Amino acid sequence: MTALVWLDGRKGLDPLQIGGKAMGINTMRGMGLPVPPAFALTIDACRSYHRAGRNLPDQTRAALADGIGCLEQATGRSFGARNGCPLRVSVRSGSARSMPGMLDTVLDVGTAPETAWEALTTAVAAVFDSWWSTRAVAYRRAHRISDDGGTAVTVQAMVFGDADDDSGTGVLFTRHPVTGASEPFGEWLPRARGEDLVSGRKSPQPLSALSEKLPAVHRELLSIARQLETASRWAQDIEFTVERGHLWLLQTRDAHFSTVAAVRVAVALERDGLIDVDEVLRRAGPRDGARPDRSRSLYRATGKVLARGLPASPGIAAGTVVTDPAEAEERAAAGDDVILACLSTDPQDVPAMYAARAVVTEVGGVTSHAAIVCRELGRPCIVGCGPNAVTALAGHSVTVDGASGEITAGIRPAADGTETEEDLDLTVLHTWLRERQRDVPRQEEAGT
Repeated sequence: MTALVWLDGRKGLDPLQIGGKAMGINTMRGMGLPVPPAFALTIDACRSYHRAGRNLPDQTRAALADGIGCLEQATGRSFGARNGCPLRVSVRSGSARSMPGMLDTVLDVGTAPETAWEALTTAVAAVFDSWWSTRAVAYRRAHRISDDGGTAVTVQAMVFGDADDDSGTGVLFTRHPVTGASEPFGEWLPRARGEDLVSGRKSPQPLSALSEKLPAVHRELLSIARQLETASRWAQDIEFTVERGHLWLLQTRDAHFSTVAAVRVAVALERDGLIDVDEVLRRAGPRDGARPDRSRSLYRATGKVLARGLPASPGIAAGTVVTDPAEAEERAAAGDDVILACLSTDPQDVPAMYAARAVVTEVGGVTSHAAIVCRELGRPCIVGCGPNAVTALAGHSVTVDGASGEITAGIRPAADGTETEEDLDLTVLHTWLRERQRDVPRQEEAGT
């Protein structure tokens, strides 16, 4: 078993062994981009941990020590040092298939010198254990992901978005995550850590705030985003930190979209020459024989607007607002249509998010893990509705319009024959689907 892989940009690494997060880091380092040094403990190491009764085998402990030694050489800092500027690391999950926010992350490992190594092994074990957490299992069930895999662990030198006024954290999508429009979209949280943003615990600023504060960093980020989309041949979801005015990239992965937004992105990338029609159909074609639905709703909310927020996942859903995740699960299981509303979502709330018809939060942004999960599920989601929104909505029967960002008191059928740009992209997709379906019988006839 190979337990350790140093992420130095080399070719030929196996994503089934080191996971998607480590692959993204390795790709960026291979491109010469500003990425803190890192190594990965493999998915095989996770399996060995569980086979050993949730104990780290000696081979994994030795690999961990070797990896920390490499980080010390790369950074010039010592892990667990009592003086100067000690090396601190993040310990993150990395499954072969992206599971945003479902597995554990441990930051600032190595802060206390006397317990640094114990903290490191405990953090690695916590990430391995999170593969079997309730939220992770629920996510895998919803997305038909096998339990057999496990997660790699990425250990990376820490950079600090809360270091000073020229520091912060952000997320950038190379295409709009809600609409699929061909324009970058991002959120920025000054003087903060990445978990503050992706967890949805704080409401971010638009990326334009970074442009105003640190224009050179903003230009560098947009340039890198274009490089990563071209190299990956798909829209990217990029997490970054700015430390004392210096840009650091922490992660890049293929962006997740709602069905219609994915169609728009795929058709645009084909027009840009980055992917071919077959890749469009693989990325945005129908699942299980179904045709992608058109994005316009058959209903329009006409009642009083009770709250407004940021549209984070399109679609319309109606139900009774429930503020307790456990109650939301129970009532949904009994057949009720519920809307989950809370201050912010926690990874533990994922089963309730699956049970709810829609999700509403008081704080958080469009790039939070909750919003990403809702887009994957096709659940309407509105974030950042502001203080006291949950209290005001609790118990009400409402309609959530995830495209407009409005929560209203009623719905009524409404005919609307307007064809949108998304509809035109769907028409293109359906044309390609019909052409491929006609090609199949021809190929079969040619083979007989």
